[in-house]
Amino acid sequence: MKFIEIVKDTKIDFVGLRNKAFVVSAILCALGIFAFIMVSLGKANLSVDFTGGVQIHARFEQKVDIGALRGVLLAGGIKDVQIQEISGTKEFLIKTKASGSAEQDIQKTIDAIIKKEMGDKGFQILASNMVGATVGKALKRDALIAMVISFICIIIYIAWRFTLIFGLAATLATFHDVLSLLGVFYLFNMEMNILFITALLTIAGYSLTDTVVVFDRIRENMSKMKSKKDFADVINKSINSVLSRTLITSITTLLAVGAILFLGGKTLFDFSFALFIGVLIGTYSSVFVASPLVYLWRKKAR
Repeated sequence: MKFIEIVKDTKIDFVGLRNKAFVVSAILCALGIFAFIMVSLGKANLSVDFTGGVQIHARFEQKVDIGALRGVLLAGGIKDVQIQEISGTKEFLIKTKASGSAEQDIQKTIDAIIKKEMGDKGFQILASNMVGATVGKALKRDALIAMVISFICIIIYIAWRFTLIFGLAATLATFHDVLSLLGVFYLFNMEMNILFITALLTIAGYSLTDTVVVFDRIRENMSKMKSKKDFADVINKSINSVLSRTLITSITTLLAVGAILFLGGKTLFDFSFALFIGVLIGTYSSVFVASPLVYLWRKKAR
């Protein structure tokens, strides 16, 4: 079967570039570890989901643009605001950070700002409640547990499908992607919320799939190239043979995510940005991190 090929008959020495790639990866991982420490200490840009705050359920009698509503609240001094539109209605969920004693003050302030700027839209607060910091701690704990379980499952699956060395390499590459994306988000001071955790798990799955494709070709070539003494030749041939597939998959994914990033509005910007950067990092790690790790461990074992 014939497929479109972006690159043909490449002979790039990916294993030979491993030291330079490892330097880049070390910087990304160091930034990710620092970001993880800051998140654990509560010094990162965490959303109301993790820090606690006030959640207001509001309704308008007339149609209101979510961007205009956000602009009104920001102009009125309500910072760190999250707004979610309830599909099929004229209702919104408005979240903002606040201490327990400030719940009534925040509610009154938001009510006054919106009625002043959008009084003709028929604004009404249906309900208001406090999202406690305890709930936020539970969410952070559950997110971490989800990550650990996913990594354990990756090791078991790849070890069963290939060997333990392949499983450990795939897990480290996936862990590398998660840490790198966490570090990038912290570096740009972007808000970390539940959607960000969703993006992390999505990227972990995407990166793993790409890595498995490369590993499968390596396993195939290992049986075909038994006469080769240097395992690096097997890895380089395998990566070069699937390079066109890897690039086409990544580019088409980036086109879809890019459309959401630039056309999806502020609500989806952080989520789509995480996916966009994550796809780039995942593609890089499947080529420059996972396979070279297999080479080094196999070389050391021999």
